[in-house]
Order: sequence, then C-alpha cells, then structure tokens
Amino acid sequence: MKSYELTGPRLAVLASISLALFYNYAFFRNLLVVYPATWGRLPFLCSIFLSLICITSLLFIAIGSKYTLKPALILVLAASSVASYFMNTFNVVIDAEMFRNIAQTQTAETMDLMNIKLLGNFLLLGVVPSVLIYKARVHYRPMKTEALSKLKWMAMLVLVMLATGVVFSGSYYSFFREHKILRLYANPGAWIFSGVKFSLEPLKAKSGTVRPIGTDAAIPPADIDRELIILVVGEAVRADRFSLNGYGKETNPLLAKEDVISFTNFYSSGTLTAVSVPSMFSVFGRAGYTDRKARETENLLDVLRHAGVNVLWRDNNSSSKGVAARVAYEDYQSPKINPLCDVECRDEGMLAGLQDYIDRTARGDILIVLHQMGNHGPAYYKRYPKEFERFTPVCKTNQLEECTDEQIGNAYANAILYTDYFLSRVIELLKRNSGEFEAAMVYIGDHGESLGENRLYLHGLPYFMAPDAQKHVPAVMWFSDSFGIDRKALRAKADLPFSHDNLFHTMLGLMEVGTSVYDKGLDILNYDRGSSGT
Repeated sequence: MKSYELTGPRLAVLASISLALFYNYAFFRNLLVVYPATWGRLPFLCSIFLSLICITSLLFIAIGSKYTLKPALILVLAASSVASYFMNTFNVVIDAEMFRNIAQTQTAETMDLMNIKLLGNFLLLGVVPSVLIYKARVHYRPMKTEALSKLKWMAMLVLVMLATGVVFSGSYYSFFREHKILRLYANPGAWIFSGVKFSLEPLKAKSGTVRPIGTDAAIPPADIDRELIILVVGEAVRADRFSLNGYGKETNPLLAKEDVISFTNFYSSGTLTAVSVPSMFSVFGRAGYTDRKARETENLLDVLRHAGVNVLWRDNNSSSKGVAARVAYEDYQSPKINPLCDVECRDEGMLAGLQDYIDRTARGDILIVLHQMGNHGPAYYKRYPKEFERFTPVCKTNQLEECTDEQIGNAYANAILYTDYFLSRVIELLKRNSGEFEAAMVYIGDHGESLGENRLYLHGLPYFMAPDAQKHVPAVMWFSDSFGIDRKALRAKADLPFSHDNLFHTMLGLMEVGTSVYDKGLDILNYDRGSSGT
C-alpha cells in the first residue's frame, strides 16, 4: 500500500479537520470572547483547535469500518451543517432540551425557520462534502491489519491530547471548570452527546404509569359560588416589552384600561416551551423538575379534575407538551376548527364557541387554558394581523440577522400588541359571565426571547447561562368584582419575586381547592414575606 492512499483513519481525520475549520464558527466566536486572541494565549487556542480535531477523529475511527464509516461521516456532516447554521445565526446551543423541543415542533413552526441561507449552508457544508466522501476510494486492509492501524491512530490521537493537556493544564482547568457552556458549542461533539442523551431517556422511563397526586382534592361544601378562570399561557414573550411594566412603546393600551395587576418580577422555570410548560403545571418546582418526573406524575389539571373542576385546554401552539393528556383538549392550529386563519391561525380564534361551552357546563367550577402562538419566533411579523402593525419599520423575514434591532423590536412589539387585544377579548368574555361566576383571568408567559442582544436570538439557552430576556416573563391577573380579591393587597406584592413555581398553588387557591399538595406559602394571593414562598 502506498503512503498516499486514503485509509479509513485518514478519511476520519480529514473529515474532523474540515469540521473544526468550517463548522465551528460559533464555538470559536464564543471562545474568543472568553479567551481573547493575544500572542501569549495563541498556543492554548491552537491546542483547543487540535483537541477538537482529535476528539472527533477518535469518535469516527472508533465507530468506523468498511461499512459504517462513510454513512456515519455523511450523516454527521449533514446534521452539523444544519447545527452550524443555527448556532452561527442565533447563537443557540443544541443540548438535550433542544432535542426535546425539536421533537415536539410542528411542521408550521419548522417552516418558519427555513430560508435560503439555511439551504445554502446545507448544500455547501452538508451535500457537497457528503458527495466527495461517497465517491472517495478508501483502501481497507485485512481485518487484523485494519484493527491494528486503528489502534495506532487512536493511541497517537490520545497522546496528542494528553500532551496538550499537560502543557496547558492550568488553562484547561479553567476551561472545563469555569466555562462549561463553551463545550455546548462544539460541533459535532456537543449535539452528538446531547442527541444520545435525549435518545436514551425513554429507556429510563417506567411503563407508562402516571403517579396520582392530590387525590384528596375537594372544594369545601361552604363554597357555593362557581369559579370561571381562564388561564392564558403566552409564548416567547418578555416582561420588559410590556408597557404595563414600563416599556416605552405602548404595547398594552387595552389592558391599561382594565383593572389588571401586572407582576413585574416574574420568572419562568425554563427557556423552552417543552420544559417551561410542563414545569409550570407540575408540583415539583424548577429545582425538582425533570422531564421524566413530569411524564410520570399528575399535574395541576389532574388535581383540579380530582376536585370536580371542569377543565378544557385549547391550543394554538404546537401542543400542551403532555400537560393536557387527561383532560379535554382542542387543537386550534387548523382552520377546520379555528375560524380566524389567514397566513396562520390566530389566537383570537380560540375564543370561538367558548361561551357555548360555558353555557353547556351547568355544574361545577370551570378552568379554561388557552395556549397562545403569541410571539413565537423568528417570524414575528406573521404573529399578528396586518391591522396590528402599529410600530414600523418591521423585520419582514425570518433571517433576523439581516434586520436592524429597531425592525426586530417593532415586529415583536406588534405581536405583543395583538396579545394585548386578545387578552382584552378574554376579559370581555369573563365580564359577560361575572354575574353567574366568580371570574378571573391569569396570563403568564412560558419563557422569554432574545432579540439580538449580545448576538443572541430566540430562546433555549441552558437556564444557568440564559440572559434575563429569556427568563423574565410577564404575568397579569384580572378579577371580576364578584371574586372578592383584595386588589390593594395584591398590588402591594406586584413587584415581589415570583416564578412559575407559584402557579400550581396559586391556581389551587383561586379555585378554593383543599388538598394536601397545596402549599399556602407558594400561593401568590396568600403569600407574605414571612411565609415559605419564593
């Protein structure tokens, strides 16, 4: 065999060099923020580049054989080309939670992310190298010789990594201990690890059984008044873009005319819908929440159902993420059921026929959950009807990096203006029923959104590193006079720190449900600084 012949290990190393050079712009961009490229630090930065190649090469060589190497390289290059686009453009990371969000994303949401740049990136970094790899003539030797060659290559790569680790031990200690987030940008290593982690989760799950909680839930016999509460779950909306909270643009003109209470210091339990929605309805709180526990344990809606409350979930988003699995559920993402659809189905359509539902429900309290499309990005300009385009100029593309901050902010503000209108319609409906019910609206955003600050867009960063823009969400409450809420006392709490952890117990308190899983100290209405609340 001639020395220049292409062997499996050499192909693996060449592919790894290409990945390090052309697919890791986001990784090195973020790396250079932490470790600026001074002459004294340049050798360490070069060692990281070398280590990236070594780690990826080890992976490919380990799994590579005559029948697996090319398919594995083609698959990784194709996926890495897509991952690099989203990491480069929006500065997101592809961790296990992002895989969960991707798995639960509907086709319409996926199409909002498609554009010519993504296609070009896929063709250039996905299709072209894949064709070259497919056509490459790789020389494979007898099994024993091939295995020995692989071992030699792997030993050499490990030695290189050990040598760089020893030479730059102090820098690497800081890199791994203090800057863990940087590793989540490594392409393809980070998304491969996260994908495997996500794929293995079902193997850890128990057999489909759901642990009941709050089976003792009951409404006291003395409570003869019926409650009608509409809980609106917002999407990708941040607290600092609500004019109720001091934003300069008047994004809440209609809510400002109502006797609402806006909680200005409210935080989400996650930065992705797939995490924050199940978490906000769970009993565990952010610190104790896991996806597995949420799937295997009943939630707020189940506890209310145990108490005899009539529960209806209407969804104009991707889904309830499993929260409404055991209650009445209606999907308003289709014009077959949603009467208000143009470029997409509108949140306002979820109100259609709702009065009929209330009229038909002759007995018991009622909770209606409305899950909005809200401010789902990046195509903010699609999230509102044309008549709500008050703030201009507007970003009219899903390629946010092509728009100015003003254009992005205006499109986003218009979407909030439409939510303001939608919430005012919810309040109108409740007012019409306040003679028969103690009526209330609770609106809470599921997570926030980055709009270009520090080159960050959208949402989904791991909670520990996510900026406030992705965690600080609006929370607004409205009550009919018949509800008997002490508004003055509640307004005094409006600036206190609350979070999704409070929703479970606050809703039980509003419904006057007695149960052993209720924690008065986490009920916003009953909270005081001396309690066990947040």
